[in-house]
Amino acid sequence: MKIIITGRKVTVKDAFKERVEKKLNKLDKFFDEDALAYVTVSVEKERQTVEVTVKYKGMIYRAEETTKDMFNSFDNAVDALVRQINKNKARLVKRLREGAFEGEEIGPEEDYGEIRVKRFSVKPMSVDEAILEMNILNHEFFTFLNEESDNICVVYKRRGGGYGVLEPILNK
Repeated sequence: MKIIITGRKVTVKDAFKERVEKKLNKLDKFFDEDALAYVTVSVEKERQTVEVTVKYKGMIYRAEETTKDMFNSFDNAVDALVRQINKNKARLVKRLREGAFEGEEIGPEEDYGEIRVKRFSVKPMSVDEAILEMNILNHEFFTFLNEESDNICVVYKRRGGGYGVLEPILNK
């Protein structure tokens, strides 16, 4: 696994880099050497946030934790990542199809003051696959191309539990 460590408003010490290498190498049981791990550390006042993102075969696994200590934040983020992978392992084996989740962002985010524009490619997938991708990314909603209807749809987490799907009706 290739590991890229980035510090925002902080210089990452060698001891932390060694801890990252040691702990992420334990994830080799889940990923091959072609996996790419991004570790981003940011410090704001007394809060130290560590985000761990692993990209592997078109899938994105992500966890973020904030504590007063970057080592604890990192450990908690990796533990959350492992729990996330184990929780979704059965579903991933059953539902994953080749190329279904290869949705890399196209171009950088554009900032227009209070409006942020984010462009991304979409791949056809089922509602179940979209829900799985949303959960893996730990997002509240996810936009996808519905393979059954050929419409751009949005899945979301409902406040009372469960999931919802927004599917447009095209007026022609």
